[in-house]
Amino acid sequence: MPEIARFYGIIIKLFFGDHPPPHFHAVYGEHNAIFNIETLDMIEGDLPERARKLVVEWAAFYQFDLDQMWKTQEFKKLPPLQ
Repeated sequence: MPEIARFYGIIIKLFFGDHPPPHFHAVYGEHNAIFNIETLDMIEGDLPERARKLVVEWAAFYQFDLDQMWKTQEFKKLPPLQ
């Protein structure tokens, strides 16, 4: 699964052959979560609340890029949350 971004110990990944709805994965230590690209809701997982908020804050900046990557299946690295 290609790594899209990394910040504050959180790794964002996207797998192009994955199941709908369009989503990305967030990994924080032993915690994993899946986020819907369209709504930015955590649809599965167990991220701590602070990490979840950081992921949603980051994804709000790059929601269009994530959606385009999902649709075109063209990987690109995105900047971290600053």
